[in-house]
Amino acid sequence: MSKRDKLLARLLARPHDITFDEAAVILKQFGYIQRARGKTGGSRVAFSNERGDHYRMHKPHPEQVLKGYQVAELIDFLKERGMI
Repeated sequence: MSKRDKLLARLLARPHDITFDEAAVILKQFGYIQRARGKTGGSRVAFSNERGDHYRMHKPHPEQVLKGYQVAELIDFLKERGMI
């Protein structure tokens, strides 16, 4: 099992400790690039791909751990697009 497969399996297990960086890696593996908004960018982060498809999520702070609803939303987003 590759690192990509392991990380995706971890996401699908809906852990309580998945980080924003791990979510960003998953999105990157599916062709999404994190887009900066201005100098600071804020806590809302946008990801987009070549086809113009967008996904936005709140970057948690000070800890990097995503909330349960964020994990569920990311899984739903990937399923709706047939990526998983």
